[in-house]
Amino acid sequence: MKHATSTSSNLNANSSDGELEHVNCFLCHHHESTFFLEAEDDLTGKAGRFVYVTCNQCGAVYQNPRLTIEAIKPYYDSEYIAHRKKKDWGWLTPLYEWAMNKHDRDKERIIRRFTQVGPDSKLLDVGCAVGTFLLHMKKKTGCSIIGVDFKEDLSYPGFEQIEFHQGLFYEQILPEKQMDVVTMWHFLEHDYEPRKSLKMAHQVMKDDGLLVIEVPRLDSTTFRWFKHKWPGIQAPQHTFMADKKTLISLVEDSGFVIEKYLPYGAFPPYFYIFTGIYFRLFGKGLRLDRIIFPYFLGQLLLTPMLLAGRYLNLSMQTVICRKK
Repeated sequence: MKHATSTSSNLNANSSDGELEHVNCFLCHHHESTFFLEAEDDLTGKAGRFVYVTCNQCGAVYQNPRLTIEAIKPYYDSEYIAHRKKKDWGWLTPLYEWAMNKHDRDKERIIRRFTQVGPDSKLLDVGCAVGTFLLHMKKKTGCSIIGVDFKEDLSYPGFEQIEFHQGLFYEQILPEKQMDVVTMWHFLEHDYEPRKSLKMAHQVMKDDGLLVIEVPRLDSTTFRWFKHKWPGIQAPQHTFMADKKTLISLVEDSGFVIEKYLPYGAFPPYFYIFTGIYFRLFGKGLRLDRIIFPYFLGQLLLTPMLLAGRYLNLSMQTVICRKK
């Protein structure tokens, strides 16, 4: 068994010691761990190899050592997929926009299954990126929209309608017990202090509020297919990877009860299938301008399987939570 500190020689060769930090397990705080896998930033193609370990105490998988918060910032540049801008894809532009908007519509559908959102509601999206989901919900329901994101200088048409807070979520000054709905769509796996963020969510939610968390699922079909090339790793931005057991333990230990566990999410599993195959065949660095046509063609061909995606444990998981 390896101690976590023994993995540092495998980390990004371009990083100095001052850019790295060793951490204990985010779930149980144990310090001993075993090597799990090594991965790269396949999505953007940036340099560096990053190590993930398995906690010897509870089995949680996390990145260790990892880049400091300051050192991770360059990995969240304008090319990062969540910070997308409107682009002209020629005759495929309407299809691209439909796909992007469908993601927000699917988020809305999940929320509406478990609560009502209207003009008197307050919706907080943690890790809001350019805010398309919040703007969609305001347009559909008239709710007040609040967003938090680590990234600076975010912009998008209509972004000024969002009450935006820049920085780490657990360091924000937000009123207690004011939020009807708090969402974390693919935010928590990026978090350097997930327990602090969940405590903050608990603090700002109304007593009858709803918390929705979606993250990649480590014990999924696509991870078994792609292993270290699994898009859900997304090193170094993802600080940990959660299977079903880990996610449930983290949420319940943070003062929430899980109303519903969903073995899927709003994020399209096909993206993980396509990019996993791409990374296996062509290596890292996803150029959307080159692959947009084969992307949609493959989606069409796999439609029968994707329609059954909710039952196949392909890539995502979502928990619907209330305060205990």
